[in-house]
Amino acid sequence: MFVYLLATLDTKGQEAAFVKRRLEELRIPVRLVDAGSLGEPAVVPDIARDEVFRAAGSSWQQIAQQADRGTAVATAARGAAILVREAHRRGELGGVLALGGSAGTTIGTTAMRELPIGVPKIMISTLASGQVRPYVRDKDIVMFNSIVDLAGINRISRLVLANAAAAMAGMFQHPPAATGPDRPLVVASMFGVTTPCVQRARQVLEEAGYEVLVFHATGNGGQAMESLIREGLVAGVLDITTTELADELVGGVLSAGPDRLTAAAQTGTPQVVSVGALDMVNFGPPETVPERFRGRRFHQHNPTVTLMRTTVQENRQLGEEIGRKLAAARGPVTILLPARGVSALDREGQPFDDPQARQALFSAIQQHCGSVPCRRLDLHINDSAFAETAAGLLLAMMRDHAARQPAGNDSP
Repeated sequence: MFVYLLATLDTKGQEAAFVKRRLEELRIPVRLVDAGSLGEPAVVPDIARDEVFRAAGSSWQQIAQQADRGTAVATAARGAAILVREAHRRGELGGVLALGGSAGTTIGTTAMRELPIGVPKIMISTLASGQVRPYVRDKDIVMFNSIVDLAGINRISRLVLANAAAAMAGMFQHPPAATGPDRPLVVASMFGVTTPCVQRARQVLEEAGYEVLVFHATGNGGQAMESLIREGLVAGVLDITTTELADELVGGVLSAGPDRLTAAAQTGTPQVVSVGALDMVNFGPPETVPERFRGRRFHQHNPTVTLMRTTVQENRQLGEEIGRKLAAARGPVTILLPARGVSALDREGQPFDDPQARQALFSAIQQHCGSVPCRRLDLHINDSAFAETAAGLLLAMMRDHAARQPAGNDSP
């Protein structure tokens, strides 16, 4: 197995060569991949740029003639992603380490996101101290801040590059130890305002023999949960907190993108879905709330989080989206609707209590969910009885689903 070291060797050749030497000193086998395009490589790679661009269905000569940096970076990223994915499939890849500025970071992290969670991934980047969500997304990528620009070997870059190489060597040489048979996985979505529900449901599921991974519904969390489901690692989904759909619809800061609530439907994974925290859209401090929302109902959660109540019309749209997405599910699904409130802020006497908005949400779901079972419970989402009902339904669905699978399925 090899560590694949990705860099644009026309601009970062000296730095990549330093990292390669350091990895080899640490007895780590390395393949240096040239993802550059416009200039001549400063050092000789193990995998030339021709192979990278060919993997993407193009050629280096073709890209060089265009002299378009944006096209070159996008094509190199696509080719590098295909190369590392195929190397992993063949059992030849033990990790990916990349270095660069905006172009190198785009190329390196695009390749890393093709790999499963657990494969070592380190990105040494000039962008690592800023907003890295577009690069990391739902993968376990370690972002190493280069501090200085990657323009030669100096007293700062030498330390940073050497530490990144040592970190990769540690992950490569010491993979996670096996801890015995893993229990089947259930994933669950949670927000602060739905915590009591998810904690009680998790307890029920764990007592039944499942391992429960809880994802914070902050955009990244929802994306990571959907990714795990798509990778086929999950026995069941307890999607209590679908609040990220509201941020996507209205324009909040915690959207998980338009594909939220689609992975389980597409893979046929059993799922119990509710409407947790769909009463709110998330923004930063009050001064960051867009002017177009002036006059709306707000709640200051803390100095850096401002919550805005969703309207009746927005709830109607959210209900239609949820119903439509779940009606297309290939596997078992049940929808649970808490009639007394969808979050800690949406109950009698609380600032987001709005029976009319809840009714619009529930009615739209029921109108668009087709034959999917949809149960309205005279409970608040954080009542223990609601959590226990959700967990019990998911347990029954998973067991029935497992019984229908070919022999050898080890779900409890």
